[in-house]
Amino acid sequence: MRSITLKNLSKSINKQSIISNINLTIPAGKFFALLGPSGCGKTTLLRLIAGLENADCGQIFLGDEEITHHPIHKRPVNIVFQNYALFPHLDVFDNIAYSLKLKGLPKEVIAQKVIKILEAFHLEAHIYKMTSQLSGGQQQRVALARAIVNEPDVLLLDEPLAALDFKLRERMLIELIDLQDKLKTTFVYVTHDQFEALTVADQMAIMNHIGEIEQIGTPKEIYEFPHSSFVARFVGTTNILNGKLRGIDQEPEIEIPELGRFKVYMPHKREWMKEGQDLMVSIRPEKIFISKKVPPNFSNQIKGVVQSIVYHGRSTQYNVILANKMRMQVFEQNEEHFAQEVIDYDNEVILSWQKENAVLLEK
Repeated sequence: MRSITLKNLSKSINKQSIISNINLTIPAGKFFALLGPSGCGKTTLLRLIAGLENADCGQIFLGDEEITHHPIHKRPVNIVFQNYALFPHLDVFDNIAYSLKLKGLPKEVIAQKVIKILEAFHLEAHIYKMTSQLSGGQQQRVALARAIVNEPDVLLLDEPLAALDFKLRERMLIELIDLQDKLKTTFVYVTHDQFEALTVADQMAIMNHIGEIEQIGTPKEIYEFPHSSFVARFVGTTNILNGKLRGIDQEPEIEIPELGRFKVYMPHKREWMKEGQDLMVSIRPEKIFISKKVPPNFSNQIKGVVQSIVYHGRSTQYNVILANKMRMQVFEQNEEHFAQEVIDYDNEVILSWQKENAVLLEK
C-alpha cells in the first residue's frame, strides 16, 4: 500500500480549466473520498492518477515514486467505473481472470486467485454466468473483484454505486468499508453524494465548482467545522446567517440586521476575524432546539413562526420564519419531539442553540 501525492496538478480541456493547481496527499491504506458537485473535476483527477489522461502541469507520486508520465500498464492502480465496463462476451470467471491472463500467469494460479476472490465477494455460485444474467449488485461485485484480483496498490472508484437503488447502495457501502479494511489497499472514492462520502471515508476532500479543493479532513471535521459556506452547504444541511463580528476582544458576537446580537465561539482567532468584519455563521439544523416555551441554559435564542413541517420518519423538519423574513430549518428526533410538546403550523416558537454550535465563516 502506498500514498498518493499530487503537486500543482492542473488540467484543461479545449482551453477550459477543469482542475487548477491541485495539491493533495492521500494517505496510504486509507479510504479517501473525493466529494464535489457534478462537473467539478473529480473524475478528471481520478483519470490523471490512473494514467487515462495526461496533466498539463504538475506531478503525481505513488509513495516516493513519481508516476506522472508512466503509461497505464506500468501503474499499480486499478479503476472501477460507474458503468462497471464489464466484458459482455465473457462470463464471470473470465471477466475477473482477464488481467491475470494478460500477465501470462499459469492457468492453475489464475484459477486459484479467481476462485479465492469469488468466495470473498460471495459470487462462487455465479462463476460461469454471463454478466447480462446478473443483478446490478452482482455486476458491481464482479467489477470490484476484477479490479482487486491483481492486488493493486491503489483502487480508484468513480461513483461505482450510482446505478444501484438506495437500499442496495447502503448495503454495498458497508461491504466496501469491510473490503478496504481487510485489504488495507488505498481506496480513492469519487462521488457527488455526501451520504456516501460521510459513510465510507477515513478522510475526504471537498472540491468546488471551479475545480479547487475547499477543505481536507475527516468526515467529522468537515461536517462539524466547515471552512467556508460552500462546504457547510454542500456537506449536509445548514442555516447560514449573515452579519458583522462584534465584541471580538471581550465576548464575541455576530450582529444580524433586524434580529440582534448572538454569541459565537472563537476557539482560534484567524487573521480575517476583525471588529466589524462582514462574515457568516453556520448552524446545523439538528443543533437547534425548538419549543413554544423559553428553555434554560442556552447561549442564544430567537423567536419565529412555523411555516411548514416535514415528517421524515426518524426526524421532523420544521421550517421557521424569523422577523427578518429569513427561514431557518430545525431537525428534531421524533422520540424527543413526541415526549416534549406538540408543535404545529403557525405556532410561535423559540429557537435556541449554544454558541459552540455556531461556526464562523469568512466566505
